[in-house]
Amino acid sequence: MDEHGDLSGIGDFLRSRRARIQPEEVGLPGHGRRRVPGLRREEVAQLAGVSVDYYIRLEQGRGSGGTSRTNSGGVSDAVLDAVARVLRLDETEQAYLRSVARPARTRRRTDGAGPGQRVRPGLRLLLDTIEKAPAFVLGRRMDVLAWNALGDAVVGFSAMAPEERNMPRQVFLNPAARELYPEWRAVAAETVAHLRLDAGLHPRDPQLAVLVGELSLGSEEFRRLWADHQVKEKTHGAKRLLHPVVGELVMPYETLSVSGEQDQVLVVYTPQPGSPTEERLRVLASWAADRVS
Repeated sequence: MDEHGDLSGIGDFLRSRRARIQPEEVGLPGHGRRRVPGLRREEVAQLAGVSVDYYIRLEQGRGSGGTSRTNSGGVSDAVLDAVARVLRLDETEQAYLRSVARPARTRRRTDGAGPGQRVRPGLRLLLDTIEKAPAFVLGRRMDVLAWNALGDAVVGFSAMAPEERNMPRQVFLNPAARELYPEWRAVAAETVAHLRLDAGLHPRDPQLAVLVGELSLGSEEFRRLWADHQVKEKTHGAKRLLHPVVGELVMPYETLSVSGEQDQVLVVYTPQPGSPTEERLRVLASWAADRVS
């Protein structure tokens, strides 16, 4: 976070990406011992075909010639494409670079929005019709906004206080998360990488700043992962959970953007048909129903 409360950290992002690439990988001599790992700023500028001064200003958030506070979004696509090529950014990292390099173009009106995100009634009905798979809706800052019965049985959203219904808080501040997720380190890294994307789109969101501060104070692992500046979309994958009632659950998941809601996604776990996980979820659904009745 910079002195103006900006969470995007374009300089730290670009420096972390420079550090990943050795000069020899791009045809440059190693020049012996270096003070810092990876490429120097001068080398990135040379390979990207821009002046050293221009690249330095880009790392400082002044790529259009203004200050980080007044950047009007003047960095060209050609320059950003060239830098992305030199630093070997993937598609998600390229999109993130554009958002943090040109905040005036990408910043959304919801940067200062209050916590009252809403899930429309039709989406809640859709959740309830998904009976065989755990499902929930995530909003800004990975807040959990709604869930179905099986999603609640797996994760326990309804037992949490409203302010606790946030995936990063659960992963890093709830000790039970390390038991629920046997592969906790992978889950933690994925969570921070997705939260980084949110910061790139909403670099001056005060509530996100509060969340990052809270997680940084409460978790050394979060501080380390946040400083790595990894970015990743939460599109699909698989998680392994160790549920206290039914044991191991191995669940692929799909993340779907909610049409008409810019900052909401529907996450659905999709257990393989005929798998032990599918059978255990049936047992869990029955157990949860008995508790309610």
